[in-house]
Amino acid sequence: MSIDVKFFASLREQIGKSDIQIESTDSLTCAKIWAQVCNNAPLPSHILMAVNKEYAVQSAPVQDGDEVAFFPPVTGG
Repeated sequence: MSIDVKFFASLREQIGKSDIQIESTDSLTCAKIWAQVCNNAPLPSHILMAVNKEYAVQSAPVQDGDEVAFFPPVTGG
């Protein structure tokens, strides 16, 4: 299974990359992907995520070929 993972705003700076691709044979969720790319760190509750450009929760399943994005809370006016 191949997943495209993207990081935005301050997360991109913290991670040091804007996107990576991961390979896995396990079933994955957003939280498991975060742990895999962040040295098993728990996913902070304030981080937003999306699967294929749709907002998602930590337990959202991820399929082969999906795009998962992580980003800090956003505000606008």
